[in-house]
Amino acid sequence: MAEPLWRGLLKASNEGKYGEFAKNFSSSLALAMDEVALNHQFANSELARSLSEDADALGIIRRGEHVTVLYRQRSTRKPGEWLGRLVLGYEDDRIRIFGASIF
Repeated sequence: MAEPLWRGLLKASNEGKYGEFAKNFSSSLALAMDEVALNHQFANSELARSLSEDADALGIIRRGEHVTVLYRQRSTRKPGEWLGRLVLGYEDDRIRIFGASIF
């Protein structure tokens, strides 16, 4: 379940498409995200616009009603690896994204 959501985030980030990036966010995450700041990040972050589809799931942990999936993430332009984090849970009987980040 997590894999297509993560791939969708990568694709939308690379293309700088905020609407696509946020379409599976929980209502609380969507309210917390500032569209202007996120668009600025898409425009000014080389990493945010060069995420490789070559990502490896490293593991899953559960916390309460949420699961966190950790990924080894690479870039198509920058050397090295980053840690990706995807937090999933249910909202209105649908799986939603409650958190997503790359460190």
